[in-house]
Amino acid sequence: MTTAPYPLARFRRTRRTDALRRLTQESALGVDDLIWPLFVIDGDDEAQEIPSMPGVQRLTIDRIVAAAEEAAQLGIPAICLFPNTDPALKTEDCEEAWSPDNLSNRAVRAIKAAVPQIAVMTDVALDPYNANGHDGLVRDGVILNDETIEALVKMALAQAEAGADILGPSDMMDGRIGAMRRALEAAGHRDVALLSYAAKYASAFYGPFRDAVGASGALKGDKKTYQMNPANRDEALRLVERDLSEGADMVMVKPGMPYLDICRAVKDRFGAPTFAYQVSGEYAMLTAAAQHGWLDRESVMLESLMAFKRAGCDGILTYFARDVAKRLATER
Repeated sequence: MTTAPYPLARFRRTRRTDALRRLTQESALGVDDLIWPLFVIDGDDEAQEIPSMPGVQRLTIDRIVAAAEEAAQLGIPAICLFPNTDPALKTEDCEEAWSPDNLSNRAVRAIKAAVPQIAVMTDVALDPYNANGHDGLVRDGVILNDETIEALVKMALAQAEAGADILGPSDMMDGRIGAMRRALEAAGHRDVALLSYAAKYASAFYGPFRDAVGASGALKGDKKTYQMNPANRDEALRLVERDLSEGADMVMVKPGMPYLDICRAVKDRFGAPTFAYQVSGEYAMLTAAAQHGWLDRESVMLESLMAFKRAGCDGILTYFARDVAKRLATER
């Protein structure tokens, strides 16, 4: 790539007016890029505030359905459900995870009955149902890989039966994508998509999320034996390659903003549909700074999401999804 020397080349020429800036903009953010994460609780007509995530609420199923209807009206293509499970249902064997009538599966059925056009994504990991707070089964302080896969397959099949369009395995167990894909095919759920959390890091940015799903107090130890070391880049590419080879339709990088280099590398290397999760800690940082008047909320919200698009992401899970969709609607 060559550029004429100054003054023949003046980069400010194409920045001079709004029209010129729009004509030369390289990346674009649209409502089709958004997946809206929602937290579901048991009960009726209730919304619970989450102190560490100002503006985000836990919602009962009836209110989750209303949120899905609003999302569809705004043009948001997908929502993602995370259950806040009653602690009395959390056990060491995690059997509630694959109950057809667990909170998540009931919410999926209600949404698909009321808003069939919206894609419903679910989370496949045991932590919402685990007395130990871990994504996998635990024995003598060790997170079990192969035994966990058997449980995750049952969980995935129950979610597919409930009507989920996209399953999001976020557990980071080795071999779970292939096992789930084979089980889904055998059970006739060949059209259910797998959006693998292929590169999920053992990050300190997840704290508010664990508050939201009620997992903070339950977690014993940390997740470093199965989630990725934040210092590793090449390993992320190997994990993405493996999950795609096992049948993942789409791949996820999590967290988002601190790992934009990973997003770019994944998209450049594989060209597969690549997503990122702008996680709870990222949302909380920006929102808290805006509440203190240190940042303009709407500006940093849009700028942060544009960074994902510039890094090559095809879509973003973000708690800002509804606000962004409303803003984009006013610009159309």
